[in-house]
Amino acid sequence: MTARHSTSPPPSSPALARVLGNDLCAGCGACALIAPGRIAMEMQPPGWLRPCQKAPLDTVAEQRIAAACPGLSLLPPDEDTLHHHVLWGPYAAMHTGHANDEELRFAASSGGALSALLLHLLESRAVDGVVEIAADPDNPVANRTVISRNRNELLAAAGSRYAPSAPLADLAPLVASGERFALVGKPCDVAALRVLCRQDARLRETFPWMLSFFCAGVPSQTGAEEVLAALGTRPGEVVRFRYRGNGWPGRATAVIAGGGERSMSYHESWGGILSRHVQHRCKICADGTAMAADIVCADAWEVDDRGYPLFEERAGSSLIVARNARGARLLEAARASGKLTTAPFDVAGLARMQPGQAGRRRALLARLLGLRLTGKVIPRYRGYRLRACARQNPLKSNLKNFLGMVRRVLQGRVGGNSRKGRFSG
Repeated sequence: MTARHSTSPPPSSPALARVLGNDLCAGCGACALIAPGRIAMEMQPPGWLRPCQKAPLDTVAEQRIAAACPGLSLLPPDEDTLHHHVLWGPYAAMHTGHANDEELRFAASSGGALSALLLHLLESRAVDGVVEIAADPDNPVANRTVISRNRNELLAAAGSRYAPSAPLADLAPLVASGERFALVGKPCDVAALRVLCRQDARLRETFPWMLSFFCAGVPSQTGAEEVLAALGTRPGEVVRFRYRGNGWPGRATAVIAGGGERSMSYHESWGGILSRHVQHRCKICADGTAMAADIVCADAWEVDDRGYPLFEERAGSSLIVARNARGARLLEAARASGKLTTAPFDVAGLARMQPGQAGRRRALLARLLGLRLTGKVIPRYRGYRLRACARQNPLKSNLKNFLGMVRRVLQGRVGGNSRKGRFSG
């Protein structure tokens, strides 16, 4: 009798099933780092990176995924810092500033402060390389993870990339290298790696620094293709693409094969197109400002009399938030080395500078309650002061966000089953 080989899929991970079944994946790649060869990140419709399980998981891997996955929970913010703000979380120092290297400042999405800090880490030999995201040469609107080891490589990767990325997925070989790295990732990437570093001393030694940026969410690959369509081109015709940078805020710019380029403003690309393609997990995120990072940077927007950011092109300026004491020391060292020019910033002005982030934090509890009412799973957000944030919102605004989320669920725009999650204010 001829033996028959089973073609059935491997037993599904309960943690992954809960995340994917409820549309909670952030696409960070932590699960693939925990179980290399057994989980791989793959592009799935409508264009997001999602884990694909290739083989069964043991109990240890399952437990580590359940603990680290930002789709299920976030590490509570560190309370042992000089300051802790209801909206903005822990911080030891807050400044505005810019890179003194004018080429870095111009190429970056804001003032180049993040690039300047990374350059200081490399040149001071605090790290051997920087793990960050850059354009994929085979598909310029998509992303790939790169390791930058010098100024020119940092310069080549400078600028925001509004497309899916999973920087944690392929970090395992770096742990075996014996080198030290700084990771630059989305707030959810940093939060997941921070949990994993608490579990694994080798990861802690490999990634002594974690830096991030204020994040408004990850758009799908479909969003990028819609930008190209609006520019009158297609992916196969584009040889280079920038979402931002080369000025502040910079234009979304496609360089076409055979010469020529087409562009649109940041307001048109992000505000008009990409923001409409953001994944569900990002819309209910408690931490778009990277509370788990050592340092986080953002646009130091100037605003008009109504409080709306001004997007006219000008010399870039960064908001720089040192989340802990070692981050504050890094910031001071980079300034002292001549990499940065900085000025103190009063946290009282941050909601006006970053109205989108402030509004998202204030509206979050209402959105989560809308999901709970309709039986949807939500991540566990312990220690994020969601009730205090909601109290800063007018009742009318909270009601609007609550009903809006209920409507999206009833319209079938939020996937998932009826198992309930938990939140904590």
